[in-house]
Amino acid sequence: MTFSLVVRDGERFGVAATSSSPAVAARVVHLRPGAGAATSQNITDPTLGTHLLEGLADHGDAQRALGDVIGAARNEKTIAYRQLTVLGRSGPGFAHSGSQTLGTHASATADGAVAAGNMLSGEHIPGVLLDAYAAATGELEERLLAAMKAAVAAGGEEGPVYSAGMAVVADVGWRVTDLRVDWAEDPVDRLGDLLDVWLPQRDDYVRRGLDPATSPSYGVPGNL
Repeated sequence: MTFSLVVRDGERFGVAATSSSPAVAARVVHLRPGAGAATSQNITDPTLGTHLLEGLADHGDAQRALGDVIGAARNEKTIAYRQLTVLGRSGPGFAHSGSQTLGTHASATADGAVAAGNMLSGEHIPGVLLDAYAAATGELEERLLAAMKAAVAAGGEEGPVYSAGMAVVADVGWRVTDLRVDWAEDPVDRLGDLLDVWLPQRDDYVRRGLDPATSPSYGVPGNL
């Protein structure tokens, strides 16, 4: 019921996802500055995303991190229901789709990116995500959004989607972007509306965290 895109852009990592389920980004998106990014989707176990990031932080090998998580979960006989992606500080992304992954499902990987989905309109959707991201220009968030819109236009999920989100981490130690549409008829378009508001202010809020004495005010009463 979800498709997602995980990318690396220099020192930054980004994830975008959409789903027919509510609040997809709250459960699926996993990022750690300086380490990497992952998704845990399908019949979701969010702890698996945490474990993938722990592996990346420990040794930096995305393929090994995925293999370790699959091996540990196999003992619990639940890994067949999970779809996972992971991307580290270098090299390609990796994906796992268990035998019980829902509906038409697929994944695609590239150097610095990985996409996956389930309950898709067709197996081409992860490839559309990667191609559209590679062709897009602008800020990382704008390229993620362009990829999501292209995937929706290419058929997206088999049924309608109702939630979407994106997040980006940088070398400052937190999510410099973290936007969610938890329930709407057109979540990807709504996500674009949020991005239009957020992106012009993003760097100012980073500056507020790093250097509050010189950070700008937006004229809100009581705002620093």
